Amino acid sequence: MTRIIAGSARGRRLAVPGGLETRPTSDKVRGAVMNLLGQFFEGGDVLDLYAGSGALALEALSRGCERAVCVERDRRALDALERNAGACGFAGRVELVRAELPAGLARLPRDRFALAFVDPPYAEGPEAALEALGPLLQRGAQVVAEHDARRPPPDRVGSLALADRRAYGGTGISIYRRE
Repeated sequence: MTRIIAGSARGRRLAVPGGLETRPTSDKVRGAVMNLLGQFFEGGDVLDLYAGSGALALEALSRGCERAVCVERDRRALDALERNAGACGFAGRVELVRAELPAGLARLPRDRFALAFVDPPYAEGPEAALEALGPLLQRGAQVVAEHDARRPPPDRVGSLALADRRAYGGTGISIYRRE
């Protein structure tokens, strides 16, 4: 069961599409990431790439982010994400974008996002999305990349510099800051 851990939507269960296409970030890892980011946010927009069920973006909204843009290629995942946003009371604050990544980033606004999540299939890795992400981020924005713990992305990707890296079993988390 995937649920919102803290904030205004705490305890809400999230629908996850069946099959192997969507691999939601576990509650344990999501909670650890939010602890590293500072628990709660004072506004700002969040971008969730490879959004799946939307658990990361919805958690950020529950903890104080203003709006979310969720990019996902799978229609079933987007349908679940739309239901999840409504169930959490965030329907008017979540924009859904169906697109392949990283190409789909070209149509998003520049300098908008204070926080971004990048959670691609482990076999794909986050590098291509991280490289394309820089222009969309505000200066000082934080980026959380999830990856195979045995294959972390580089310490620097374009305007992004590594701030922290952790492993939770086979799941690796790299947190970057836009310079």
